[in-house]
Amino acid sequence: MTRWGFLVVVALVLSFAVAPSSAVAVSWRGVLRQPDDWYASKEAVRIAGNVLAYQHPTGGWPKNIDKARPLSAEALEEVRRQAPSRQPIIDNGATHTEIRYLARVYAATGREELREAALRGVDYLLEAQYPGGGWPMMHPPRRGYYTHITYNDGAMVGVLRTLRDASHGEGDWAFVDDQRRARAADAVQRGVEAILQTQIEVDGKLTAWCAQHDEHTLAPAKARSYELPSISGQESVGVVEFLMGIPDPSPEVVRAVEAAVDWFERSKVEGVRVEYRRGADVPGGRDRVLVEDASAPALWARFYDIETNEPMFVGRDGVVKQDYNAIERERRLGYSYLGPYADRLLARSYPRWRQRIGIAD
Repeated sequence: MTRWGFLVVVALVLSFAVAPSSAVAVSWRGVLRQPDDWYASKEAVRIAGNVLAYQHPTGGWPKNIDKARPLSAEALEEVRRQAPSRQPIIDNGATHTEIRYLARVYAATGREELREAALRGVDYLLEAQYPGGGWPMMHPPRRGYYTHITYNDGAMVGVLRTLRDASHGEGDWAFVDDQRRARAADAVQRGVEAILQTQIEVDGKLTAWCAQHDEHTLAPAKARSYELPSISGQESVGVVEFLMGIPDPSPEVVRAVEAAVDWFERSKVEGVRVEYRRGADVPGGRDRVLVEDASAPALWARFYDIETNEPMFVGRDGVVKQDYNAIERERRLGYSYLGPYADRLLARSYPRWRQRIGIAD
């Protein structure tokens, strides 16, 4: 090999060794956590093309699909063909994640088709809002629990954060026109009112929120068989975090936050921990059980009985149990019933919020 040929080989090797971030596979879960310059990359634009293909004619997107997965031209065309049959939804990060992603890539590339798709997504969220301020899980809603105002899995909070940013029209959101900004601001205000109206009151004392509320009565509502009307120790965290993000909170918002934090303090599950077990001696090879541990950090239950404030553990049979280990193994492994949900809220977010708005300890 000549000296020139050797240098060419070395240069090629080094080019792969120091490949830019755009050459690294990015998962859909990570698309909003990339460096700013990545959003102008070919990989970012490729993923944006996938997002466009999955968009429903109403402007929303389906959930639980890896939209960053590489697709052949034929597969991409099939996605476009099937898009009208995929139900758009707002839980599990769907729709608001896609809008945010398109906004970032448009800001970096100026590709007009991305702006148009993002605006259709914003319009979808605005159209989906109930007159009372809440959002159903699906729009148009299907019969059943899909019609309920949905806090589950951060659905409504994700929508509100997206519309709040769109209403400001700053940074990545500068492409949003004045009319949509005004509509988004109004939608956020009505959404905050819905949050305040759905906060559960027990014996004259405000607590937190259910994972879903009836769209007519605003009462806590049932979803799946193991998701009964209750106070949620998980979904309520995101609601409180959103309220604390309001720059100049009203007395009503401050009252709601303080009441919810007080409820979280009163609702800690202490002296136990969730233990994962694996091995040949474990039925089915793996399990997740609750064990006593006096030194364990505090946990919160996903569901609390509205009247007694006791943790509720419900399997697919819909029967309330007080013992986590009494529900079926399949649900213990497949669903989150206990976790350190409010830990960061109480330790960091809430104290900083009090300091920001000038509440003395």
